[in-house]
Amino acid sequence: MTLRCLFVDFDSFFASVEQHDDPRLRGRPVAVIPVASTTTCCIAASKEAKRDFGIKTGTGVAEALQRCPDIALQIARPARYVHIHHQFLAAIQTCIPHGKAASVDEVPCWLIGRERHRDNAIAIARNIKRALRDIGFGDSLTCSIGIAPNKFLAKTASDMNKPDGLTVIEQAELPHVLHALELRDLCGIGPAMEARLHRAGIETVEQLCATSRDQLRRAWGSIEGERFWMQLRGFDIPERITQRSSIGHSNVLDPKLRTPAGMRSVLCKLLAKAAMRLRHEDMLTGSMAIRIRFVGSDARFERDLRFAPLDDTPALLRLLCDQLAVAERAVEHGRWNTRRHPPLSVAVTLGDLAPKTVRGELMADRHRAQAASVLLDKINQKYGNSALYLGSMASAVKANAAPMRIPFQHVPDPALEEETGLHHVEQVPADAADLLQVRMNQFKVLAEKNHRMREAERHRPSGSGGWNRAKPVPSSPQASLF
Repeated sequence: MTLRCLFVDFDSFFASVEQHDDPRLRGRPVAVIPVASTTTCCIAASKEAKRDFGIKTGTGVAEALQRCPDIALQIARPARYVHIHHQFLAAIQTCIPHGKAASVDEVPCWLIGRERHRDNAIAIARNIKRALRDIGFGDSLTCSIGIAPNKFLAKTASDMNKPDGLTVIEQAELPHVLHALELRDLCGIGPAMEARLHRAGIETVEQLCATSRDQLRRAWGSIEGERFWMQLRGFDIPERITQRSSIGHSNVLDPKLRTPAGMRSVLCKLLAKAAMRLRHEDMLTGSMAIRIRFVGSDARFERDLRFAPLDDTPALLRLLCDQLAVAERAVEHGRWNTRRHPPLSVAVTLGDLAPKTVRGELMADRHRAQAASVLLDKINQKYGNSALYLGSMASAVKANAAPMRIPFQHVPDPALEEETGLHHVEQVPADAADLLQVRMNQFKVLAEKNHRMREAERHRPSGSGGWNRAKPVPSSPQASLF
């Protein structure tokens, strides 16, 4: 009776939802993308796209189109995915109580008593599969289930036989049942960790399983190595209680917003969303990180601010705009050529979070700012996000920029992030392939133009101007640009 966890993983969830909702997409390779742009990546791929073309989460859109010119590219609909996620949770609940969803497409369930017997656990898994079909999705939305001694191994098992799989790992089968896997198949081993393991002489999962507890601690550089050693052997160790350390949003800019004004508007919208989440969780922030990337340049605009803890939107927007003024001055003085290197993506993160323990403000202007923020939250939670917004966000709101996204670590709350629908939103074609092909051609033209300009500048006599020739790029790249 070593089986303790049953892990449900919805197969190609976002893409499968799109195929279910549009019968024309069934049986076709489909990729879900966050925005109609070739500079973004696929956030989900259908079973057909994975099986026949090797397209998966993280594959660039341009690469996906090269591999499969006929792929159906669908703009993500996060609110729809969250709605179906909750329908699935209710269906699973009829078979077994489930734990907190690990993400929008993963649900751990805990086995107790006689449920830990192999045959009983398998019966529960089959009941879950039947319950998901019976709520009206048929065979278009399937799940793979792993059953194992702990959550880590159950999640691993759910990935071993996809799609629509059912895999059981018992204590007696460990660790040799894992030997055929790749290091990256194990949750918690990404590119950086894989490189560290290689430096420690660990190239395979078999070698990983044979490594001592102390060696893994040294390889990880922390106690996480020991936790990993125990999880590989089936120990059911308690999950770490972690406190949120940051709240942030990022966005690849739509081409029509790749201007200083568009960049500024989108950053303001992202910051306003993060500030609303901050207040919803009753937290204060003491730092802000701003990141901007540019088309055709490796240099980045990076700012890290620290300040007395606060939570109101107006104060945070002032801090943001003070920093963006540096970039705006760079345009005025010719240090940033926005035609050659338009902004590509933006991100803002609030850090140094702490619980809000003191209420009210003594300073009148701070009191007004907090009151305005509370009013914004009340109206937007009632009528939808961005029903009421500050003028600095206008361009982003009208263009429906930075809409609700699906994070990988938690299930978002549509009440906090879903757009209101009160504003006019440009409709995106159901199949965005034609639009993206146009965008690809535009980027090719831009790339060729940039190449010609760089060649001309390279042969220009020394002493000529140019924002990239002013100085060698120092260790802090933004210093040479702004």
